[in-house]
Amino acid sequence: MRKLTRAVGRLPVHLRIATAVLALIVLSVALGAWIAPYPPAEQDLVSRLAPPGASHWLGTDHLGRDTLSRLLDGGRFSLTIAALATVLTAAIGTAIGVLSARRRGWLDEFFTRTSDVLLAMPEMVIALFLVAALGAGYPSLLLALTVTGWTPFARLARALAYDVSARGFMDAARVLGCPPWFIVLRHILPHLAGPLLGQATLRFGQFLISVGALSYLGLGVQPPQSDWGSMLAAAQPYAVRSPMTMLAPGLVIFVVALCVTLLGQHLARMSGSTLLLAASVPTAAAGHG
Repeated sequence: MRKLTRAVGRLPVHLRIATAVLALIVLSVALGAWIAPYPPAEQDLVSRLAPPGASHWLGTDHLGRDTLSRLLDGGRFSLTIAALATVLTAAIGTAIGVLSARRRGWLDEFFTRTSDVLLAMPEMVIALFLVAALGAGYPSLLLALTVTGWTPFARLARALAYDVSARGFMDAARVLGCPPWFIVLRHILPHLAGPLLGQATLRFGQFLISVGALSYLGLGVQPPQSDWGSMLAAAQPYAVRSPMTMLAPGLVIFVVALCVTLLGQHLARMSGSTLLLAASVPTAAAGHG
């Protein structure tokens, strides 16, 4: 805890503010079931589209549901899907990238060309197609984000693994007869941790926006569950009469994505030389296979 406190204390002021805001939002969402003033699905048609006030701090929606309570409840789904997509894509992409760099040959060529094809098409278009084909809902949304999101991790891991594999201590490990799994765990993955953490932080913000966009289109979680994107869609027809019902979820998506992106960019700058290498190696390294 002391190390974490010191690390946060060394951050620039704007990053400390971003960390505090992000921690406050995540903690509020995590404790939403206990601190929400009303049940998120409780309707009060008499108070529909009520403006912010003492009874409802952020007002109510078109069915009289408390906006703050729904914001806390919907955040669990938005943040959870974005976090799961980040973890899954990071794990899959890192495994593919390291395997590609270690085995090289046709396997490296196959994964490189596959990632090139996926990167050539907009992620949102592929995700829309997959969710539409599989049906709207939590599992298909998570699968679509995972299928479209592993390529940046794979390319970064591949580039870094190529660089690490060319260093002297890797030759020493091979001469000593270290098994491949030991070399990967002991010598390659520790060198990938920093840049991949920065990439994961940046991707989380992008996934959060993608989740909101897909849910806004009705392809995310389905009623009676809700998330921030579906709240935006439901509030759109009443944006003029009750702007807070639309501003609240939109603003929280923006703030969380901004805070996470700022922290991710800071992590990227801390690993700046390695990330610059990662940006230049994949094209050159492809000829090594």
